[in-house]
Amino acid sequence: MKKIAFLLLPLFMVACGGDKKPVDPTPTQNKVISTNITENTTWYADTIYQLGGRIAVEAGATLTIEPGTVIKGEAGTGANATALLIARGGKLNAVGTASLPIIFTTVADEIMPEDILAGNFASPNLDPTINGLWGGVLILGKATISASNSNGDVSEVQIEGIPTSDPNGLYGGVENWDNSGHLAYISIRHGGANIGSGNEINGLTLGGVGAGTTIEHIEIVANQDDGIECFGGTVSLTNVVSWNVGDDAFDTDQSWAGTLDNFVIINPADHMFELDGPEGTYPAGHTIKNGDVYVGRGADLINVDNNSIVDLINIYFTDIQGANKINRVTAPAVTFTGIVLDVDSVEAHVNGAVPAGVTSGQSPKANTSVLGWTWAKVAGMF
Repeated sequence: MKKIAFLLLPLFMVACGGDKKPVDPTPTQNKVISTNITENTTWYADTIYQLGGRIAVEAGATLTIEPGTVIKGEAGTGANATALLIARGGKLNAVGTASLPIIFTTVADEIMPEDILAGNFASPNLDPTINGLWGGVLILGKATISASNSNGDVSEVQIEGIPTSDPNGLYGGVENWDNSGHLAYISIRHGGANIGSGNEINGLTLGGVGAGTTIEHIEIVANQDDGIECFGGTVSLTNVVSWNVGDDAFDTDQSWAGTLDNFVIINPADHMFELDGPEGTYPAGHTIKNGDVYVGRGADLINVDNNSIVDLINIYFTDIQGANKINRVTAPAVTFTGIVLDVDSVEAHVNGAVPAGVTSGQSPKANTSVLGWTWAKVAGMF
């Protein structure tokens, strides 16, 4: 009963009409996870779950994570990098709330479930710029990808960062409505451990994830590599924040065929968007719409390949500096609609002729009212 009582305690205080702070809940337990999950499992909010390595939720198993739960990855690089990996056929049902988000972070972070219960979602000891202290979260599915090798098209490949000896690292297939679970109100922080020369783990990696999966209300903070990267698949994402990542805020590969809708990006460097085209003959495209982007020094606004297939709609870029540009605007299958740059003249920030859908102005596009739970919003970053 203590697991239920931990989350219902504030409701009890309200029902009693008291204005005192609730008493401390049952002291938080710490549980080290060192083996893969092979059967249905629930992680509870009265326990900190410590990832002792690369932990896979294997095919046929579902991991359920309660609102307000804290998961912490141990330090490690290369083959010892810690991560939570949802294999093809496995599921992650991690559904937090705006008042009880689920936090993935590092063991160096002193945040506790009690902090979340009290409404304190920021790290009490780590700056939101510290990265690379653990790995990240990887979701792999059975949806279509566009990949190839020397023999031609392939329907499945191994996700980057996972050794080929681990079959849980495979993604791709033909099931475009594949369901890998439901993720909501999740903040993933301080990750991106190095797993090889110049190769780090993304905050959230989505490989061949199907449209039956729901991903909404996601925050990535201080990841050493990309914030979110989609490798093919058909899943869509809504209400996303990417803050202080070391590489691309949002990266797409292998003909991702979903939509990113309503987002805020605050990125200090590199690309805001790295939107690559198909790597095989399968030519699916995606849509990115309704977002606000706060640009860092030296960062590219949008970078695409000549074969990228992307519709960019209603995106506002601000804090633009002299070197910030949109690249390859002549890519034939990339469209620009309602793209607003907060500058006097857009010509200096477009590499080529300015498309008709790119204008100057001050017109934010994101609905930030639904992002108030994020650390970035609480810190006043947008």
